[in-house]
Amino acid sequence: MSGQFPPRPSKTEPRSDILGNDSAAFHYDWPGAGSRFPQQVSTEFQANIDPVSGEELLRPSSGEQSINAKVPIPRSAQTIPWTSTSRTSRACENCREQKAKCSGHRPTCNRCKDSGIRCSYGDRKKEKIIKEIDTLKAQIQTYETVLREVYPRLDLSSAQYVDQTIGGQLVRFWNLKSLLCCVNPLLLIKILTNQIHVQPSNSPSFRSDSGAGMDHPLATIDHTEEDFNRDEKQALGFVGEHSEMIWLYRLKRDLDQDNVTSLGETLDRPSISSMNYFQGNMEISVLDAIDVLGMPAQSTADKLVDAFFDLVHPAFPVIGKRIFLSQYRTFYSNNPTSTSRPGKRWMAVLNLIFAIAVKHSLLVNNEPDEELGNHLVYFTRAGRLSLGNVALLDHPNLQQVQVEGLTAFYLLSTAQVNRSWRMIGIAIRSAVAMGLNLRSESDDVPPLSRESRYRVWWALFMLDTLLCVMIGRPPSTGDNFCTTPLPIPFLEEDFENEEVKQLIMDYSIRQNLLKPLVTQLHYSPQPSHQTIDSLSPASLLAPGKAKQPAQASPVSIENIIPNISLYFLYAVDLTFLMREAIETLYAPGATRRSWLEMENAMSTLNNTADNWLSRLPTEFQFTKFDSDQPFALQRVSLSFQFYTTKLVIAQPCLRRLAHQPVGDSPSGSICDTMASMCVQVARDMLSLLPDETDIHLLYQVSPWWGILHYMMQSTTVLLIQLFMRTEPGTTEAVGLTKDIQKAIQWLGEMAKRDASARRALSVCMDILSQHGQKFAMEID
Repeated sequence: MSGQFPPRPSKTEPRSDILGNDSAAFHYDWPGAGSRFPQQVSTEFQANIDPVSGEELLRPSSGEQSINAKVPIPRSAQTIPWTSTSRTSRACENCREQKAKCSGHRPTCNRCKDSGIRCSYGDRKKEKIIKEIDTLKAQIQTYETVLREVYPRLDLSSAQYVDQTIGGQLVRFWNLKSLLCCVNPLLLIKILTNQIHVQPSNSPSFRSDSGAGMDHPLATIDHTEEDFNRDEKQALGFVGEHSEMIWLYRLKRDLDQDNVTSLGETLDRPSISSMNYFQGNMEISVLDAIDVLGMPAQSTADKLVDAFFDLVHPAFPVIGKRIFLSQYRTFYSNNPTSTSRPGKRWMAVLNLIFAIAVKHSLLVNNEPDEELGNHLVYFTRAGRLSLGNVALLDHPNLQQVQVEGLTAFYLLSTAQVNRSWRMIGIAIRSAVAMGLNLRSESDDVPPLSRESRYRVWWALFMLDTLLCVMIGRPPSTGDNFCTTPLPIPFLEEDFENEEVKQLIMDYSIRQNLLKPLVTQLHYSPQPSHQTIDSLSPASLLAPGKAKQPAQASPVSIENIIPNISLYFLYAVDLTFLMREAIETLYAPGATRRSWLEMENAMSTLNNTADNWLSRLPTEFQFTKFDSDQPFALQRVSLSFQFYTTKLVIAQPCLRRLAHQPVGDSPSGSICDTMASMCVQVARDMLSLLPDETDIHLLYQVSPWWGILHYMMQSTTVLLIQLFMRTEPGTTEAVGLTKDIQKAIQWLGEMAKRDASARRALSVCMDILSQHGQKFAMEID
């Protein structure tokens, strides 16, 4: 704009800035603004008076002009009407640029009108700021759109850098209290549109694992927040992301934080152990005055042994039933009080069977049975017989592995999950020391013993996976060093048949028979690992011999009659899928995958689970509790195991969406679909329970050693959906509250006879009493 007007003259030189209408025809060759006429002028000038200023002007004589002579500028004889001394409140851009007086007329001031140039008035300071903010908003919306598209494809370091940058800009914004200093596009647009509430950096909700961090694709990766060396936390210890206890902990923390934030208060970080509903903080009573070699009467022992093999052995065949029952009858056929007794470890196995059966009876009847005895007495005897310092230092044998496995199961049945998890680790190490994780090619091992050892390994494998999910810790067993074939779908009583013997001894025949029964796992967690086939259960049927031509099986699939061994095969196959889900979605190796890859993995795992369900025989299809149906316990056990596998697969999507505004995820996306499926699976799990509570039926036809875990897992998912993603008064809210009330009723009945259920009920009621008012939940 500075070139649109000539420079203003100084006070000492003649006015030459007021031009006539033909001023545009003149050419200026002045050296610059404020310059004088040349010192040497060879032209003679005639005096003339300026009619405006009254000053004397110099005009050259006619016909005598020098090359360097200046051309005189004629002055307008008209008086300028806008030379008022009054000041205008706002000057145009051109006058402001030239620092000239402006008339302030709109739309064109007099100065611009006379000069024939375009006149414009700029915005005021406040208007400029508003326009700049609007421009920033538009830019940020563009940046946010691009960032949302690019973020899932970022590698780990880039994603962490983005998160750290967002957090740093938030601290700057809070400390300086200036909108313009918070230049991060994604954060600024959320602040300007009131999508987030800015809090000081010392607020409990300002941390990387809070809800704001759920955009991170690796939000399910474990980390520690507490000192587990403290006494009150040692009983529980570390709890990982795939445990429902950590889901409950995060839900309660977020809900409590929302309450105190609205009141302007601060909240101390709660302890994860506050969500612990197990009995790890209680000491196990060890009885001193006890006869280690004491035994119950044979009638009592028969009841306990039968209960164990009916209710526990099908899902946990750590004991060879046929061999053990033969030894048991021999033991009681002789005088139990005589000096002729089996070894201490066998006696420990028997006492652990008694302890587990008595614990189940106590849950069913809700009162001790003097005839059956005290389960702590049997457990103490077993511990002194085989779990002392000497036994733990000895090289393990098969009976020692069985003792340690049964001990882990007993601790689980008494809700000592932390101790059970540690004991199953010892049992697995003992089993590896015995080579039970590998196939046997020894001709010295008979077929019956060989298949029984395989089942011992898979029993430990399944219990380890269950405890891994309950407490959220990594499994103690791995696939890379396991070549044990999957169990055959025949009862132990049939192992002596020639056709079954051939199936046990010939791996190619075993593979040819079992491959159509098991599920192929098509998802590999790491490209550097083995191929998909090497990780699948089918590949474990005949490791190392897959290239051999398959031989005809002496038994066809059509001839396999549903039995508890076939149930165990399906349970092991589904356990592989659970293990795959944990390693894929929750292990630290998941940090190398973007959220898009995580979604694809969850979708693949979910499809594999559905494929497993499609293979399930009619005899094992899911139904509600009905003790009159055949394989009632096996049906319910498989249903709970299937539903908990689906929950573990889909839970990361539910957690991700729980911390985003409702509707933020597009309907039909993988994340939205998986989150909805997670909620539906939780409701399906609770629908297995009868509407009328019947504790006796619950403990008879369900996996009673883990039923509290399954109920709390499904209830936690429904609580997350209700409080984080549901509006009060909607149809969905009514359905969720109804399901949660059903779960609370069952927990209330279980709490009358189980201390762990009382704790679980207390944890749920604490959340509902503080935050359930807006949903008008009527819970006694």
